[in-house]
Amino acid sequence: MAIVKLSPVERRRLTAFASCLALAIVAWVFTVLSNPYDFVIRKVISYKNSPQKKSFHQLQSDTVDATVHGTGWQMLFSRFTDDSKPLDIDLQTLDKRNYVVLSTQLFAINKKQAENRQIVGIDPDTLYFDFSNRRFKKVPVKLVKSIKYEKQYFQSDDIEIKPSEVTVSGPSEVISKIEYWKTDTLRGTDINETLQGQLKLQPVKEGNMSVYPKTVQVKIPVDEFTEKSLQVPVKVINNSNYYNVKIFPQKVKVTFVTSLNDYPNIDEAFFVAAADLDLWRLHGYNVLPVKINRLPPYCRIVKIEPANVDFIIKK
Repeated sequence: MAIVKLSPVERRRLTAFASCLALAIVAWVFTVLSNPYDFVIRKVISYKNSPQKKSFHQLQSDTVDATVHGTGWQMLFSRFTDDSKPLDIDLQTLDKRNYVVLSTQLFAINKKQAENRQIVGIDPDTLYFDFSNRRFKKVPVKLVKSIKYEKQYFQSDDIEIKPSEVTVSGPSEVISKIEYWKTDTLRGTDINETLQGQLKLQPVKEGNMSVYPKTVQVKIPVDEFTEKSLQVPVKVINNSNYYNVKIFPQKVKVTFVTSLNDYPNIDEAFFVAAADLDLWRLHGYNVLPVKINRLPPYCRIVKIEPANVDFIIKK
């Protein structure tokens, strides 16, 4: 293969030519991308000013194709950037008709757009809706939580949620299936004191529904727990034939953990220890295991001594 040898002067000329060509291409690209263009991007729509006395169901997708008037640079980078800000569509006209014309709202929509990135058209231009009667229903609030307590600390009383109920409204067929409304997840780690504060409710997923209020006050009592032991009498249950039953021992030692606030107030009257005679009558047990059928709220049993009791039956 023949190799072309260039003189130093020719190499300088070739380098100068290549540099000029590259600069010309760069200048041309900048000029082209600086010109205005119309390009299409997909946008999610959200609704405001929904009708208060009737519910609706949209008959098309919740996304539209928006034609944007901008520079070539914006068109280029629109393919790489995600403009997730939704288009706010005003539904005030649904009080009189079952459709909304988006072109009549372009002025209001573009107020929230950058001046050099104005929307000139939306496809589809008309959104249609199916109406149904709006139903209102009160449902309890369900707390969603993910809490880890510091060692020896636990929830010590009932959780308080104010208000305990919220009002949901929307199509009757949807509202009838709602039994409760969840909060956002309340999270905490190494908790050693009472948790309280404002928590948002999970947002509605459909534009034709609403929930009120949107926040609740939550309080989770937290206290340090410690062990306590009591002698609790054992009660014989399921003595359907009214046998004369004697058990030994008649009391068992119940060790449990309870909060420091409740510690001085809890005595054996808060507990019911039971021995089930059906275990002997139906299954032939020689000893009866002791079970705690009632205990104070938020107490946890550590052990029962003895775990089984002997018995004598006199017919």
